[in-house]
Amino acid sequence: MKFMKLGSRPDTFYNSESVRSVSSEVSSDLVVQVNGTRYLLHKFPLLSKCLRLQKLCSESPESTQHQIIQLPDFPGGTESFELCAKFCYGITITLSAYNIVSARCAAEYLQMTEEVEKGNLVYKLDVFFNSCILNGWKDSIITLQTTKSFQLWSEDLGITSRCIEAIALKVLSNPLKVSLSHSYSRRGRDRDDISVNGSKATSKGWWAEDLSELGIDLYWRTMIALKSGGKVPSNLVGDALRIYAAKWLPNISRNLENGEVTTNSNSKSRLLLESIISLLPTERASVSCSFLLKLLKAANILRASSSSRSELARRIGIQLDEASVPDLLIPCSSNDMTYDVEVIFTILEHFMLQSQSPPTSPPRVKGRFERHRRSRSANNGDFELQESRRSSSSSHSSKIKVAKLVDGYLKEIGKDVNLPLSKFTALAEAIPDFARLDHDDLYRAIDIYLKSHPNLNKSERKRLCRTLDCKKLSMEVCMHAAQNELLPLRVVVQVLFFEQARAAMAGGQLTDLPSNIKALLAAQDDASRPPGSLSTNRSMVQPEDQWSVSGLKSPHSNLSTLRMKLAENDDLDESFHNGISKANSSKVKQLCSLPTRPKRMFSKLWSANRSTSEKS
Repeated sequence: MKFMKLGSRPDTFYNSESVRSVSSEVSSDLVVQVNGTRYLLHKFPLLSKCLRLQKLCSESPESTQHQIIQLPDFPGGTESFELCAKFCYGITITLSAYNIVSARCAAEYLQMTEEVEKGNLVYKLDVFFNSCILNGWKDSIITLQTTKSFQLWSEDLGITSRCIEAIALKVLSNPLKVSLSHSYSRRGRDRDDISVNGSKATSKGWWAEDLSELGIDLYWRTMIALKSGGKVPSNLVGDALRIYAAKWLPNISRNLENGEVTTNSNSKSRLLLESIISLLPTERASVSCSFLLKLLKAANILRASSSSRSELARRIGIQLDEASVPDLLIPCSSNDMTYDVEVIFTILEHFMLQSQSPPTSPPRVKGRFERHRRSRSANNGDFELQESRRSSSSSHSSKIKVAKLVDGYLKEIGKDVNLPLSKFTALAEAIPDFARLDHDDLYRAIDIYLKSHPNLNKSERKRLCRTLDCKKLSMEVCMHAAQNELLPLRVVVQVLFFEQARAAMAGGQLTDLPSNIKALLAAQDDASRPPGSLSTNRSMVQPEDQWSVSGLKSPHSNLSTLRMKLAENDDLDESFHNGISKANSSKVKQLCSLPTRPKRMFSKLWSANRSTSEKS
């Protein structure tokens, strides 16, 4: 930090409670009152340098001994006035980044300009400010912080704007020069990163933690100046915002639960949060999805503006495939539900809109000169095709990740006893069929919801399981589902039937399968392949899924025996779940107890299907 000393005389100011004076052989003839403190001074040294005191003395009546001057609104108070008075007496004063602003405002107030005397205090302060303060990184930040106590004065004198410009210029001209950071120097230059609430910020953004000391108004203006320069990478801007948010928005949800958030602090935090959101870079890789979700969680707690929350939801939707399930658990503040499911719907909608797959082949050129044009643009067409396929593959991969993410989220929110069935099913059905390579997590989410909502009726349980595809359940999950009395009987029968088909094929007990079962197995194998891959069994897949409830009722289905069984679903469901009919219940439970063993019902069905295929 740079210092400057002015004057040569030693400090001869004496203090006695509320009266202060300077040691001199000449008796004082001027009394200046500043914020309740009286100064016994002399007119000559002060009036020769302070135009304002000259005017005040000329306007006030002279007394026999002392002329009294009142300065009630003096900027910087008694400390600043003493500094100016000492300069007038030639007493040594020390200037630094901590008192340059108050001294400059006080000198301006007293009108200690060049018009009064050459080399006056205003001139010397400006020289020190321009040549020393603005050239130092640490001094510029400290000085900018001190302007907060003199906002109007600092703005009028241009101190605030010049500090911001100096700081921005240093970052833009030396974006990787870590040695400039006084925070980095304090921690030791052998460290490559700093820790903020457990997260790392690379030393490339050496300026980020230093700027985090600023209040939100000065920080916002400084970041705007940095972004407008166009030389700071967006990811460094994002890191700086993350560091600032970690410093000024800590533990909001915890404080809210403990009742430590007052109305005043709540409004300040809301303003700070909305300012951070407005500073977010537009580039996707600039901030992590986890950070955006934390901001959204804070926005819900602080009841931020709808525009801020909408912007966060849009940004999160763009990179939703990077999120994790804990990040999505945003508390709900508007109703009795534990988590805000509506905002996840909004985020998912934005993701689906931006992840629309582009065409997988370049457009064909039609016309008289088609062949000639095609040969001239062959290289361009190949390049476009490769880029299009790469983009399509990336989009497909991100949708698979999001599907896994949503199923994990469903498992968490399914525990909420206040979560309506409509919201659960709507979120489950929002995922495209191809994006779920397996339905194991979806089944677990459904099972959790059933256990947390035991009062669901039969139709509600059927609606809950409508999205579940038994073809995509693993062996372990099938064994659990076959013995799950909470599931609708239709789902249990489908699980058992399909498992027997898979077990029979694996054990070689069947030499041939009905066409619909072959198609079913082929569809399961194809589910793990990306779009565009070929399959020899693709032609056997029927437009209508014969293993869904609607497919089992179709007159074209070969599963006549099972269809007759399901036609009695009203009685069977009640028997299975309520235990009214012990006979039927025991038969079903007997099937469930050994899910991998061929059952009599299924053996009859195989024979019926085989005889049907032989006749046809």
